[in-house]
Amino acid sequence: MEKINDRLLNWASILEDTTREQALRTAEMPFIYPHLALMPDAHLGKGATVGSVIPTEGAIIPAAVGVDIGCGMMAVRTRFTAADLVGRDLSVLHGQIARSIPLSAGRYNKSVRATAEPRVAELRGMPGVKQADGAVPHWPIQLGSLGSGNHFIEVSLDEDDRVWLFLHSGSRGVGNKLASIHIRRAQEWCRAQGIALADRDLAYLEEGTPEFDAYIEALRWAQRFAYLNREEMMDRVVDQTGRFLGAPVERAEVINCHHNYSELETHYGREVWLSRKGAISARSGQWGLIPGSMGTASYVVVGRGNEESLMSSPHGAGRNFSRSAARKRFTRKDLDGRMAGIAWGHSDAFLDEHPDAYKPIDRVMEDAADLVEIRHTLRQVVNVKGD
Repeated sequence: MEKINDRLLNWASILEDTTREQALRTAEMPFIYPHLALMPDAHLGKGATVGSVIPTEGAIIPAAVGVDIGCGMMAVRTRFTAADLVGRDLSVLHGQIARSIPLSAGRYNKSVRATAEPRVAELRGMPGVKQADGAVPHWPIQLGSLGSGNHFIEVSLDEDDRVWLFLHSGSRGVGNKLASIHIRRAQEWCRAQGIALADRDLAYLEEGTPEFDAYIEALRWAQRFAYLNREEMMDRVVDQTGRFLGAPVERAEVINCHHNYSELETHYGREVWLSRKGAISARSGQWGLIPGSMGTASYVVVGRGNEESLMSSPHGAGRNFSRSAARKRFTRKDLDGRMAGIAWGHSDAFLDEHPDAYKPIDRVMEDAADLVEIRHTLRQVVNVKGD
């Protein structure tokens, strides 16, 4: 761990100057307590750095949570093993999953499926649903859809050749819209108060104001949507895997965790709003998931409860190159080589998800050695993504 100053601690051994400068600007906000923690996967983000843990007293920065509120991962360990996959065409399973779950930005279900009905009913009963209805009236058909970018669904094998089902997604279009509305309201509120900001995306809301209360209501609703969205997709992945293998999937272990969210937590003896933007909670004994990139390892971990990190850890590999830079830098031939032996989408659209567009996941995990303990190492055999 590197102590950059009293308000910024850093666990990233790979850190661009622009990312460090952005984190320093955020750490200088007057309501940060006790300090900002920069995770090993840190990279430049909107307003606040992706891969940062931001504790705030009496205020919250909507852009420090991000636009994909509640984004996170879910994994299920099954009782199947690699032997159950031998002789089977995994591209068939890839197709089954891709047909069962809407992929890509703007792709949703045609109607609310039976499995989603109780989840939609729960969301309809929560405070915040009026905001969701106003922002995206068709949000119920978004439940159970993946999205694009670095979101994925994978079938993987662990170190003992056991089959895991793993996915990564968030609150979809409705969460993005709610976040964008409140980021804009925070900017308007700061302007109205005459507050000067080093970056307009560091605009914040003060606790006790109607604007703050409205954001927290929307935040909690979207976080729950994201959690249920992963559950709904996992039900479909489980169903399709069982159909493919000709036997029901038994869930031996289940983990579901956010990495873009904010919660009230107590650190260093004081209650703060802890915003993890590209970071997971890693309290002592707490299970978590840290995916790599396409074609690389992912990890099932247990938190060490590191106090200085605000009991947090990285959420993935973290980008090394922007999407536009990756598309110019990497070739389809190289991507094909890196994905050898994996059933995937075979599309030029995934060049910006090339493994080398991200930090080496092994390096990230080395940097996180005092934050989490690795329990399982996963290697994907099926990778499903939206373009």
